Amino acid sequence: MLRYYYVTDDLDDLEKVEQELEAEGITEPQIHILSEKDGDVETHRLHEVEPVLKQDVVHSTEIGAVIGTIGAALVLFVAFALGWTESAAGWLPFIFLAVVVLGFCTWEGGFIGIQIPNVNFKRFQNMLHKGRHVFFVDVDPEQEPSFTRVILAHPHLHAVGTGSATPRWVVRWQDIYHNFMKRMP
Repeated sequence: MLRYYYVTDDLDDLEKVEQELEAEGITEPQIHILSEKDGDVETHRLHEVEPVLKQDVVHSTEIGAVIGTIGAALVLFVAFALGWTESAAGWLPFIFLAVVVLGFCTWEGGFIGIQIPNVNFKRFQNMLHKGRHVFFVDVDPEQEPSFTRVILAHPHLHAVGTGSATPRWVVRWQDIYHNFMKRMP
């Protein structure tokens, strides 16, 4: 899958684009609107980016986990190298300390991520501050022709790049979940 980014200031047109894309088989989890005007987006039938995903929580948590893993390994290595594991307590306190270091670094990474914009959306901050909306769609290769046909019919959309998309298996599970929830009484 490939993610296509577009920018516009016309939410009415975006609503039509979403309806047309869904009619072409592009599902709801593939379509997103990123905007600082949440109230305006809510008045339209649009699929807004979840607030937690607007921030860099996931990416920063991953970085924190990597740093925590290195820190935990370092704790265990130092304890072993200095012979501290030969005491009556053995490995247990150092394993516990390693788990605490890993957990703290992971938590701290997520905490830092809450305070900064998502790394994938930083390039759009100026446009968002000017009141524009970023529309992005994750497209499978077999959906490319119908996607292109719909996008070309809407001249208010201006292409601003491409990027890596949500993995196909995640989108499929989101589709299954949405279909299940729609069928629930």
